Amino acid sequence: MPAKRLSMRKIRELLRLRWGEGLSQTAVARSLSIASSTVWECERRAKRAGLSWPLPGDLDEASLESLLYRSGGGKHLERVKPDFAAIHKELGKRYVTLQLVWQEYKRAHPEDGYQYSRFRDLYRQYRSRLDVALRQEHRAGEKLFIETRRRSSAPS
Repeated sequence: MPAKRLSMRKIRELLRLRWGEGLSQTAVARSLSIASSTVWECERRAKRAGLSWPLPGDLDEASLESLLYRSGGGKHLERVKPDFAAIHKELGKRYVTLQLVWQEYKRAHPEDGYQYSRFRDLYRQYRSRLDVALRQEHRAGEKLFIETRRRSSAPS
């Protein structure tokens, strides 16, 4: 269950304390009785929105909220879909793991890429849709397959 958003009044106070007064994230978090990660996230959103202190005077609560939370209405950020066919082929190589492939993907898409657990789940879903075929290559004379039949021990 996602946490409730801070009120816009509290976010304004957070930005004032952080940018206007120059307090640390920890001090701001203690002052507002919120987690320091919440301070970090709000500050990151404000920087991404291009805000600075002091906030513009004509910026009301609704427009501030739309700047900070562009997706609105609980919608999720649009993520970059990985190419699972290429990933599956890459995993066939020696010493390549799903985590290594994810790290490359995350480096390429730091903001809009999936986190590892979701990436792994999506890859498993992709892999479950693949047609499974067991192919065995046989070189002549390399192996010998013998089919043995048991005789019943019951008298005939």
